[in-house]
Amino acid sequence: MNEIPTSTFATIARDCLCRKARMADRIITRAYDEALRPSGLKITQFTLLVAIGYGEPGSISELADWLAMERTTLTRNLKLLEKEELIVAGTGSHHKSRVFKLTGTGQQKVKQAYPLWREAQARYREKLCEDGWNNSHAILSLFMEPEHAVTR
Repeated sequence: MNEIPTSTFATIARDCLCRKARMADRIITRAYDEALRPSGLKITQFTLLVAIGYGEPGSISELADWLAMERTTLTRNLKLLEKEELIVAGTGSHHKSRVFKLTGTGQQKVKQAYPLWREAQARYREKLCEDGWNNSHAILSLFMEPEHAVTR
């Protein structure tokens, strides 16, 4: 069996966009989780509550698409928020579809977490400077557009 040259591993480690994106995701997620800790929310929960409060995505499928999440993961996360009485499920325009709304407790949690989130945002904005902040948003937005998805 032929061994893979060390240079191949070095190239992948240095150049892999996915590896760098996943590392950045974990680092940024940890920073936001730490910032939101006093509220008792993680950034994933906060983002989901904000999406529900924003009211754009209605059904679970629309919410999953809007957040680029797997439906099974989303459903599990929604159940946890329901259990904590932060959201309540209702029936959508189609009898089988479910839609979610923030409860009063959920709105209070978002209100409590919002200034903590703003502080985290401000720290990253300061670290990146205005150009870096704007460029990072522009680049990340490209990945969210379906026409820019790289598939086989």
